[in-house]
Amino acid sequence: MSEAFTQIDGGGLDVLIVADHASARVPDDIDLGIDPALLDNHIAIDIGVAEVSALLVAQLGCTAILGGASRLVIDLNRELDAPGLLPVMSDGHAIPGNRDADLAQRMMRFHHPYHHQVERLLEGMTAPFILSLHSFTPHLASDPGQKRPWEIGILYNADDRAARIAIPMLEAAGLIVGDQLPYSGQQLNATMNRHAEANGIPYLGIEMRQDMVRDAAGQRRFADLIGPVVLACRSALT
Repeated sequence: MSEAFTQIDGGGLDVLIVADHASARVPDDIDLGIDPALLDNHIAIDIGVAEVSALLVAQLGCTAILGGASRLVIDLNRELDAPGLLPVMSDGHAIPGNRDADLAQRMMRFHHPYHHQVERLLEGMTAPFILSLHSFTPHLASDPGQKRPWEIGILYNADDRAARIAIPMLEAAGLIVGDQLPYSGQQLNATMNRHAEANGIPYLGIEMRQDMVRDAAGQRRFADLIGPVVLACRSALT
């Protein structure tokens, strides 16, 4: 066990689900200086991702690695020199406890062990395929005028092979799909840039809308929709 990640082992299929922001956990010895209610907010966790990941592990017989700490403790989906690694503001909320925090210590404690485990898991696979799973808020407090009507988004940087397979499949299933929406993987794709694109490993980056995966029924629906898409992408690309 590790405080940096939770691993779910479901079988031998060479699919790795990577969920950077699946936890809202803040260790007892870290004081973020925020209202604890914010830990249920999108600024702290990708709502629904842990549950959908577990359902997909059971459905596909694969492995998942879930980030073990809140993105407010350390953002695992940021490059090593990115300013957002240790957020002091998030969607209009100040995170005062991070102003004087030791970034190097947080990196050694959470960021490095998490990414090293991703590397170990991929090295143990013969023909790996990665599903990067996130969720997005339909409403930003800092930009209330922004419309986010998509039910699911597909993100990628240079490698759009899986995206081209997944988008028409998800549209055919009746979902409103965002291609590089609600934001672009060309700007926000650190984990997949590092583990997938840099190594030629095919992957699918998915963003689920949080108000649709808050409850068990929504989580089951999305897992049932995503599972066949992952298998189709893997079959075509590995």
